[in-house]
Amino acid sequence: MRLLRRLTAGKTLNLRLTTSDNVTIGAWFVLSEPAFQSLRTASPTPLGPPSLQAVREAIQTNPTVLYFHGNAATRAAPMRIQHYSMFTSRLCTNVLAIDYRGFGDSDGIPSDPGLTEDAKTAWRWVLEQGAKPEDVMLVGHSLGTGVTSRLATWLAREGVKPRGVALLAPFTSLASVVETYDIGGFPLLQPLQSFALGRKLIKKLVRHEFDTLSVVKDINVPLFIAHSQNDMDIPHSHSRTLLDVLLDPHLPTSPVSFPATPDQILNSEDYAAYTEAQKQRHTARSELVRKIEVPTFGTIEEFDGSAGKVVYVETFWGAHNDVGLQEGVQDVMASTFSLGLARV
Repeated sequence: MRLLRRLTAGKTLNLRLTTSDNVTIGAWFVLSEPAFQSLRTASPTPLGPPSLQAVREAIQTNPTVLYFHGNAATRAAPMRIQHYSMFTSRLCTNVLAIDYRGFGDSDGIPSDPGLTEDAKTAWRWVLEQGAKPEDVMLVGHSLGTGVTSRLATWLAREGVKPRGVALLAPFTSLASVVETYDIGGFPLLQPLQSFALGRKLIKKLVRHEFDTLSVVKDINVPLFIAHSQNDMDIPHSHSRTLLDVLLDPHLPTSPVSFPATPDQILNSEDYAAYTEAQKQRHTARSELVRKIEVPTFGTIEEFDGSAGKVVYVETFWGAHNDVGLQEGVQDVMASTFSLGLARV
């Protein structure tokens, strides 16, 4: 696979990784800017691809981002290369970007367990090269947020803690994305929502059953979420829902549940109790969540979750693909995970 000229020569090593189920996947390892500049200034001639030894030294010197891309195209897509460039320069991290099975130059056929195994293979490889778990960041975009969440919760079950997890334009579940997906503002599958058989059909249309909503609370490290308000592919309400799930354990519980169906009616006493409980939850949330409004950029919300800091950035722009390319978003990532100039 030809590396586009958005990354300078000598910065990227093309790799072939083999999964535990014997599928070969393609990957790129991109040196952090400090590691690359160290090699460049020490070489009397133009650099070729870095050696595996140079990669190992970079991994042991700077944090590494494992990047899991979205559903379309490959690791060579121009906007993904822009992410690698930003991560390596602004965050001063190395980047290991894989193509899932069936994508790019990777063998195999995509599947839910297959993509998860591909992510585990990337994790194992970077540790085999000398990385410490606390120096590895998990970053996913779009479909890749589901893969990232699966990897993060698997690591949590193993008692392993990476440096942190970043979800860019995530979804609650792929089934929910399919249900709400529109083209040009027209909800493509909305007519199917009106009857039970149609809703079941929609679920079956989803090839990969990634359900981030059910696992996000099991992530055991600091978590960063970013979404743009003008994302027309996955509405930012998905990130809001994930944030609500993470906040819920820290808020007062209600003694009365909201009616599950329209035929259930609360009596006056229960309604008053429910209303009061919601006021208490709203007050508690306001006290727990630290919110900053940044003119021309968006809002930053953070709170101390069960497993560390949770940060949510909601930007005014960035659409679906470019939310992670904004300098403001990357600067918040840097401060959240002590990367780049914020590294301690």
